Amino acid sequence: MRRIDLITQACDPKTLTVGQLMQDALFTCTAQTDALTIGRLMTKQNFGGLPVVAEDSSLVGLVTEYDLLQAMIEGRDLRKVFASEIMTTQPLAARENMTLEEVANLFQDRYVTRLPVVRGKQLVGIVARRDLLHGYMKASAYWS
Repeated sequence: MRRIDLITQACDPKTLTVGQLMQDALFTCTAQTDALTIGRLMTKQNFGGLPVVAEDSSLVGLVTEYDLLQAMIEGRDLRKVFASEIMTTQPLAARENMTLEEVANLFQDRYVTRLPVVRGKQLVGIVARRDLLHGYMKASAYWS
């Protein structure tokens, strides 16, 4: 669920933060999860990317549709490919206190569609471009 769905009072869209916009009900995998399992989860849940976490929930990587497609193009058996082999290590991440404008600029400047959200090194959510638009529209409906 998007946290913005819980906003019940007027909110200036310019004051929205990633903490309000992010999705905090997360699906994750570990570095040892096989690519076939990741692909099945991503297609079933309609995700474009899956955060990779360590035992302590710290973010260690991100597997995206691109990573899975690249492994398929290379003819690799997804049952034998692990997240650690295809993930982006040290992925770009957002912080909860970033504003809508800051994260929107990050999306535009870095050509990404989703970002893990971290508190320190701990994964606490994920925010997508769609979440920004959804949050802005929801807040704007109340702000006049």
